[in-house]
Amino acid sequence: MAQQTTINDMKVAIVTGANSGIGYEVTKSLLSEGFHVVMACRNLEKSNDSKEQILAEFPTSSLEVMAIDLSDFESIKAFAQEFKAKHQHLNILVNNAGVLFNKPKKNKNNIEMQFATNHLGHFLLTSLLIDLMPDSKSSRVVSLSSLAHKKAEIFFDDINCETQAKWDTPYAQSKLACLIFADELQRKLESAGKKIISVSAHPGGTDSGLFDHMPKLLMTIMRYTFVPIFLHTTESAAKPILKAALDSSVKGSEYYGPTGLFEMKGPPGIASRTQYSQREDVAARLWALSEEMIGSEFKI
Repeated sequence: MAQQTTINDMKVAIVTGANSGIGYEVTKSLLSEGFHVVMACRNLEKSNDSKEQILAEFPTSSLEVMAIDLSDFESIKAFAQEFKAKHQHLNILVNNAGVLFNKPKKNKNNIEMQFATNHLGHFLLTSLLIDLMPDSKSSRVVSLSSLAHKKAEIFFDDINCETQAKWDTPYAQSKLACLIFADELQRKLESAGKKIISVSAHPGGTDSGLFDHMPKLLMTIMRYTFVPIFLHTTESAAKPILKAALDSSVKGSEYYGPTGLFEMKGPPGIASRTQYSQREDVAARLWALSEEMIGSEFKI
């Protein structure tokens, strides 16, 4: 009789924000590669609906939903504790979940919500789970950045962006922080003699409901003019993330994205980035600030 395969025999991946959009597509692709995937999401009802949709397409796959609110540090700690109780190892962590707000909002720790969720939440989650990752080049921490990082800096003296005039500055700062974190994590892994790879990626542009609230005529015009030229599907947008997670040629600190027009769409490849995002002094300062803000040390 053939021995039954258990989850502990499988490669395990976590995808945050897996119930829709890019995370949903990344989840499906990882399942097709034989991973047991944990959909780490805030809304369990929507996530379980998404799980059923995925299982209808991949009926023999191994898929799990677990609750996490990446803006809430206690929720993250609870998730990590539950995950460790269920699983002996973690092969890939895709730090995908993100929020974008056009009005100021803070979490319960009085931290600007986008910085708290997009960067600090994943910083804390990674710190709590990295000890479960096998010391191998196939072990990956994939952090999602954005083209928006190019118009940002880290406002160390105004981390909540309370004096910044542009509404999208907090989001841009948070996505820059994700990119810088990926690089600094790689440096610390190398210093510790680890083979685990920390890498980053951005999806380019995708029509994920962006135009849904426009007047119908304008929405139609945008979808037939702007979208075909500049944006691609969520399935295509997931490809740079999947390359970062799975490609054996990937090296630590590399940054992947679409290689077409303005990096909005096209085949995945090495993405462009700002000089500021590569400054090691900024990275070291951000790491120290992040540890201070989550209230714990990130040990490699």
